[in-house]
Amino acid sequence: MTSRIPYQTLSGTSRLAGVMGWPVSHSKSPRLQGYWLAKYGIDGSYMPLPVEPKNFQAALISLRNLGFSGVNVTIPQKEMAMPECDELSDRARRIGAVNTVTFAKDGRILGDNTDGFGFIENLRQEAPNADFCAGPAVVLGAGGASRAVLFALLDEGSPEIRIANRTRKRADDLAAEINDPRIKVVDWPLEPAALADISLLVNTTSLGMVGQPKLEINLDGLPQTALVTDIVYAPLITDLLAQAQKRGNSIVDGLGMLLHQARPGFHRWFGIDPEVTAELRDFVLSPD
Repeated sequence: MTSRIPYQTLSGTSRLAGVMGWPVSHSKSPRLQGYWLAKYGIDGSYMPLPVEPKNFQAALISLRNLGFSGVNVTIPQKEMAMPECDELSDRARRIGAVNTVTFAKDGRILGDNTDGFGFIENLRQEAPNADFCAGPAVVLGAGGASRAVLFALLDEGSPEIRIANRTRKRADDLAAEINDPRIKVVDWPLEPAALADISLLVNTTSLGMVGQPKLEINLDGLPQTALVTDIVYAPLITDLLAQAQKRGNSIVDGLGMLLHQARPGFHRWFGIDPEVTAELRDFVLSPD
């Protein structure tokens, strides 16, 4: 039987938060945050907030003035949120996007990006023996998610990160912008030699997601000791993960990144650092 969160009655002092985007109906954040609100017995609400990009600035100010504690921001508004923030975290500034907004009591709008945090925390939970310093990593993709993953791996001490992207120029531009000697650009599709000595392989593209083209990759050069992860979580086990698992590699799916990236916002808005548990994973994945 599918578990359900209990009905909660809100008071006049309820803490309010939500997720802004266009569209926002696909977001799992209300279900995720609603689970935590019920689990911890918090007088609060987290709601979907569909906001057209042209109304983003006015909506953000209105939510602050209405007494919201904060909001998550999803595509296409992560970049739009940056100039609206009075203060940006270092990681939001480096990544160039905001996914977590907090309305401070003094009226300031604070912007953060927790995607890299979610990525690392997911690997720490699901692959506790993973050593980010053990060898080179390969990151597939050069978009916004890739930026968050790259900075997170650099901060964890990765000795070398190889970026591969279908459009080589985009990978070259990203490497030049980050300007860290540990980042190298390699050709797509990957040659076996690009995988031969790595300890981590990460897919940050949408390839392999439901409704998207398949990720075509040859893992013949990949050491069996390498950890393979995919930030896609629909399907939960992508073709990349299935192929890696069949070879004997350890794998980590992308759902945990979604769950862990939500923790800092929940903590700031509702005062509790929530747990990511197997029950939460099942609840977020369940259709009802």
